[in-house]
Amino acid sequence: MTAALKIYLDTFDIKCWQALMPTGLFYGITTNPLLAQRAGLDYGDIQWRDVIETASSLRAKELHIQVPDTSDKALAFAKERLGDAQAYQIKIIIKVPLTREGIALAAMLKQQGYDVLMTACYHAKQYIIAHQLGADFIAPYYGRMAEAGLDATQHLLQMHAIRETLSSPVKILVASLRSVEQMVELAAEGLTHFTIAPAIAEALLTDELTNAAAAEFAQAAKGIR
Repeated sequence: MTAALKIYLDTFDIKCWQALMPTGLFYGITTNPLLAQRAGLDYGDIQWRDVIETASSLRAKELHIQVPDTSDKALAFAKERLGDAQAYQIKIIIKVPLTREGIALAAMLKQQGYDVLMTACYHAKQYIIAHQLGADFIAPYYGRMAEAGLDATQHLLQMHAIRETLSSPVKILVASLRSVEQMVELAAEGLTHFTIAPAIAEALLTDELTNAAAAEFAQAAKGIR
């Protein structure tokens, strides 16, 4: 199975969206309650229509929004977010954690036609769950897996192999990356979807040797009319 490489911006900092989305590098934006907290936002007070309008204006094709919990209220939350997005050219993906309660919620969301991402993945076995539910994405936390003592690379390669074997439509959106080098290594192994923090994005966009070469070009071109 082949697919185009897609990169997402993983932050709820609107200033970072405004700085990085115009590069054209990012297919969409991923968010969650922890990222909202880091950006100084209260998840319960977020003006979602304004957030969605901003993401759309920055040409994000997808905005991934996590449910605040896995209670019955989550279904209403998902419905409201799709309602907020109706006026804008952007797809909303509903994020649900891979807990027992989250799995049941994801099943209901898929039955009602929502696009769903299963998040907080720490084990290759969870890809099987996402596949059986008909989820659209699964987000393994690569950096956190490694920091927990797991063989993160092996788990991701197993998920990738399962996806290839089953010709599964569940896309593996690699999250919690700690460096550009990790992203490059995984892309070389066939992983195609990544969501990265602004610091990783800046590292991806910048290369000292390239900058030095560009400066030389600019200097040489000064006398050209």
